[in-house]
Amino acid sequence: MIGAQEMSKSDFRLMPTPEDETLTAALTGLDAAGNEISIPVVREAPLTIFLNGQEIVTAMTLGDQPEALAVGFLRNQNMLLADDELTDIDYDDELDVVVVRTARPTDYEEKLQKKIRTSGCAQGTVYGDIMDEFEKINLTSKMRVKASELYALSAAINAIPSLYLKAGAIHGCALASGADPLIYVEDIGRHNAIDKIAGHLFLNNLSAEDKIFYTTGRLTTEMVLKTVMMGVSILVSRSGFTEAGVTLARQAGLTLIGRMRGSRFTVLSGAERVIFDDIKQAVAEDKASPQRASAQSQELGGKNGQPR
Repeated sequence: MIGAQEMSKSDFRLMPTPEDETLTAALTGLDAAGNEISIPVVREAPLTIFLNGQEIVTAMTLGDQPEALAVGFLRNQNMLLADDELTDIDYDDELDVVVVRTARPTDYEEKLQKKIRTSGCAQGTVYGDIMDEFEKINLTSKMRVKASELYALSAAINAIPSLYLKAGAIHGCALASGADPLIYVEDIGRHNAIDKIAGHLFLNNLSAEDKIFYTTGRLTTEMVLKTVMMGVSILVSRSGFTEAGVTLARQAGLTLIGRMRGSRFTVLSGAERVIFDDIKQAVAEDKASPQRASAQSQELGGKNGQPR
């Protein structure tokens, strides 16, 4: 595998780059009082992914980490197998194209006829036969997570400088060891963000089986499918659930924790992995920074809004 290597925990880091000016554009408009303002707005660009000589999909994405996104998408669709050897990854930033090449010949013409448009932002896509692979997976991890660790993880993620704080309109996903976020990425679609993480893991020969996955987005079928495909057994979100997502989580043995806000959360699947310890010393109320709280309020249209 290209770039495959064993990494220590200290190397296991990938964080947002809000200072990257290529990810936003300054646009002018009017505020509620009619005053002219200029604000940063996130960019949205197409990325076409090829596997060997076959065009697979065009995704609308933030534009960063295209190689990881392409590899993660292919892995989460089971088009890249766990033992595949990558011989080349070629990104053309003028054509917005990534070509992933493998030692194993591939032909997914029939698979590509079974596209399913998901509820994910920016036109999420999964392929119908992914369920054949999903149904073979039963997550039997014995790992546990304390409620206090979940709150500490949420506070740690809230403290990470992010593009969301600068411009909004995007989702974040994180892979964590207990309360320690090891990878945090953002994109206009939560499905893109999880693919970036999956790609980073594949390219660096890293396992996520003993990690926690955190997302700011809804716990839908797509998020459950991709989390299970990564081998992660605990999925956490500050947002809510869909019934179909919960059904799939229970089928696979995935611990599903949602509506994690302040000193509250709800577990709808895999509660045996959660240790309900004394959280009084861990958190009393939401520890979000004033900057993040302000960004959330603006994004949701007021403090009573609900996250997407």
